[in-house]
Amino acid sequence: MTTLTLVQGDITRQSADALVNAANSSLLGGGGVDGAIHRRGGPAILADCRRLRAGHHGKGLSTGQAVATTAGDLDARWVIHTVGPRYSKEEDRSELLASCYRQSLRVADELGARTVAFPAVSAGIYGWPLEDAARIAVETVRATDTAVEEVRFVLFDERAYEVFAGWVG
Repeated sequence: MTTLTLVQGDITRQSADALVNAANSSLLGGGGVDGAIHRRGGPAILADCRRLRAGHHGKGLSTGQAVATTAGDLDARWVIHTVGPRYSKEEDRSELLASCYRQSLRVADELGARTVAFPAVSAGIYGWPLEDAARIAVETVRATDTAVEEVRFVLFDERAYEVFAGWVG
């Protein structure tokens, strides 16, 4: 059984087997969590991402998918990069958001990770309403068969923490 925990703070300061990066499809860094992970993790993460782009992921990573790299200077063994969907009022993309969590846990299982720290994928610059993002994250992690022992949701501010706490219980 996977334990769900909540932490308010900076995901780049977490100690876990794997940290999940809310990446953009280029895998080459960006803003928000993505930029913070690349900055604090150092050049080894970008170098791994460039190798992925030079190989199987030449066109980038598709929305809802996940892939792992080294964690560089972070206090983790791996960074699992997942590309969340942009929120749309016209199109239901919730299955793509759920896929981010399922695919990240699949990659974590392949790596043998036992502790995984997630941000609130798509709830920042991608505009996903926080309440719905929290519901999808918690329900998907609870419904996913995984060997991961602890999933830690690392929420940047008090509001996000409180919303996730309402779903974790």
